[in-house]
Amino acid sequence: MIEQVSPTPRLVPDAWRRAGSVVAIIGLGKSGVAAARLLAREGVRVYASDASEHPYAGAAAEALKGVPWIDVEIGRHDVNKIRQAAGVVVSPGVPPDAPVLAAARHAGVEIVSELDIGFRALAALQPGTRSIAITGTNGKTTTTALVAHLLSAAGLRATTAGNIGRPVTDLALSNERFQWLSLEVSSFQLHDSPNFAPDVGLLTNLAPDHLDRYPSADAYYADKRLLFRNAGDDDVWVLNADDALVLKLAQGVAGRRVHFSLLKKSDAWYDRGSRTLRLGGAALLEREELHLLGDHNVANALAAALAVHEAGVPTPLIAGGLRSFRPLPHRLEPVREVDGVLWINDSKATNIAATTVAVIAMQRPYVLLLGGRHKGEPYTSLAPLLADRCRLVIAFGEAGPLIEQDLTGKVPLERGTTFEDVIARARGAAQRGDAVLLSPACSSYDMFKNYEERGATFRRLVEAQ
Repeated sequence: MIEQVSPTPRLVPDAWRRAGSVVAIIGLGKSGVAAARLLAREGVRVYASDASEHPYAGAAAEALKGVPWIDVEIGRHDVNKIRQAAGVVVSPGVPPDAPVLAAARHAGVEIVSELDIGFRALAALQPGTRSIAITGTNGKTTTTALVAHLLSAAGLRATTAGNIGRPVTDLALSNERFQWLSLEVSSFQLHDSPNFAPDVGLLTNLAPDHLDRYPSADAYYADKRLLFRNAGDDDVWVLNADDALVLKLAQGVAGRRVHFSLLKKSDAWYDRGSRTLRLGGAALLEREELHLLGDHNVANALAAALAVHEAGVPTPLIAGGLRSFRPLPHRLEPVREVDGVLWINDSKATNIAATTVAVIAMQRPYVLLLGGRHKGEPYTSLAPLLADRCRLVIAFGEAGPLIEQDLTGKVPLERGTTFEDVIARARGAAQRGDAVLLSPACSSYDMFKNYEERGATFRRLVEAQ
């Protein structure tokens, strides 16, 4: 049972606590469960629902049914209850155009993200906790993990939260205290976060994404720009100097801008001649000391280094932290070499831009596993990149026919059926010295519950060889 405590006026709107008021929580993953517990602890009545019969949080979502102040519904949303709610809290995985949110919006109900509630709660309950927020199209998770690792390696109490690590509302519920949070934030979260105001904001890069959810790339970029919605003169923005869209998005924003670059001298930059990562005029480390594949990960490391430097971490400690960091699962993760073939798990590559950087990182011939649920972009832009080293594309999943349509005649291509069949075809096509690259450019929801399950299945099948 959750202990009822005295309300904290700044934590939630007063209207949410009025007699008869109910706040709806949409989505019962880890974030939705944590938000429900936080609001109930603060004396707010909650209606929490998830359209799935088996919410991602599973047993935790079921456990909410025994918590006072919380009414739980799994398998459907009661739209009438949601229309009559005093407010709606939306979990990170629920897109802004979801019908249940459209119904709430049409009824004039305020919609805020779990991130927003958690951020407000932390400010009320744990004043002094500072944050670095990371967003962008690709590289968010690796950069977020790098930032937290570099802060921790420097002796600061830091953790990841948001789209990776723990929900922010869960941190607000706990008795733990952190000096810094490294927050991965998505466009969906930024859409409904009117109170979110990080101390440092980092924008990795921009490219079209989620076009299955947004009417246009410009609408997607507009949500990314909400990172700056509460910008103040004391804020710091870490920006990709090589990305014109990033620089354009930050035009006119209050605060100080610092830049990272792979192409030119900047606040943090890559000296390609000496193969050295540099922070201003100081050398950080040699490229070979960074245990991450691809130039895009050099950019991620530079971005993270610059962000924590702005947080006050000295250059030598940043360098040591970069040396000790290791690749995250599902992000150009070398799984195993079998008979001279290196199998690489890049299941997190769920859009064309992410697969593009993975392909560019390949330094040997490779077989590319491409497919899943289509996200709206054509695959034709990959063709020129695949002409050089790609031995074969194996297309699979719901997007298989579209991939075949876009790439047939431009690169050798086969269609796979089951995921086991895809792996078997790759094993037959790859030669000694090659790589097999799972970098799907699609979401996973046609065959798997998420990209992690897709990557884990890949790893299991590879390790069984």
